[in-house]
Amino acid sequence: MLEKLEGIENRFVELEQQLGDQAVLADMDQFRDCAKKHAELSEIVTTFREFKAICSEIDDTQTLLEEDLEEELKELADTEMVELKEKKEQLEDKLKHLLIPKDPRDKKNVIVEIRGGAGGEEAALFAGDLFRMYTHYSERQGWKVEILSSHPTDMGGFKEIIFQVNGDHVFSKLKYESGVHRVQRIPVTESGGRIHTSAATVAVLPEAEDVDVEINPQDIRIDIFCSSGPGGQSVNTTQSAVRITHLPTGIVVSCQDEKSQHKNKDKAMRVLRARLLDRAEEEQHGEISSMRRSLVGSGDRSERVRTYNFPQGRLSDHRIGLTIYQLPEILAGDLDEVITALVMAQRSEQLQQQKPDQVKTKEK
Repeated sequence: MLEKLEGIENRFVELEQQLGDQAVLADMDQFRDCAKKHAELSEIVTTFREFKAICSEIDDTQTLLEEDLEEELKELADTEMVELKEKKEQLEDKLKHLLIPKDPRDKKNVIVEIRGGAGGEEAALFAGDLFRMYTHYSERQGWKVEILSSHPTDMGGFKEIIFQVNGDHVFSKLKYESGVHRVQRIPVTESGGRIHTSAATVAVLPEAEDVDVEINPQDIRIDIFCSSGPGGQSVNTTQSAVRITHLPTGIVVSCQDEKSQHKNKDKAMRVLRARLLDRAEEEQHGEISSMRRSLVGSGDRSERVRTYNFPQGRLSDHRIGLTIYQLPEILAGDLDEVITALVMAQRSEQLQQQKPDQVKTKEK
């Protein structure tokens, strides 16, 4: 690990020199690229330099302890040595986490697809609860939510709702939400007071840009039709709804929420690009790594990830054995504790996956 950190520090120094180079300053693209890489390495290098300074202090203190000291000075040196070793251990742990490879998609915006599963109308109502939960959480994070497509039910639920979340590092936090979410409660449609179990599926896809996915216009078929459902006078009278079929894969995306055909097409294309990127990444990676399979899961829509038990006010995340008795607060958007636990579980597993010589530093 020390050799890797030395290499990172050397690269950091090179970037600092380039940022002061007149040739780089004259080229905005090159300057922006250098500044971005410099910023990405800054925390690692700062922590590493602090770590080296602590190691040097430990060496000096050890040399002092080997001398013939008065009892009082020896006690002070012993106390200082304990504090320095604790600080060194903390910095070592921080460096291990900083060296964990970052998911390049973490900074991306996301497209979230929620669909009611087994349970009929109750499942659709639960899909609506999940949508509102993510909306409230996004508001807390300062993110913006935009509905791309929705199929509401008469009772206020959703057979399906697709929305985009824009903001800072959205995918890094919401990527753990993909999978089957199960709810246990007495449905409003139940007259006998019995607890029912139903489910909704959540898929979180990183937003795909034009540079991520290239779509050949000849590979898509676009159908225009009249929108249906709530929406006022334009419903069933104006051909504004859009259905896009990607012929090579058979992926179909429909959007009818906007009165403008152009806006519906734009939203449908965003969803199509995200699905194609997700499909391409699945094919590229092949088998899911043991890390994702054993802890936070594969993100597969068929995997049961969480249970929301209303009678007990309990949320259980089955991937990491987390149980929290604060269901009303969580449904109101207070997801921080859940997401933080999932992030830490993934990081811990990533550390265990590293080779022993990558996680042990040499004793000075």
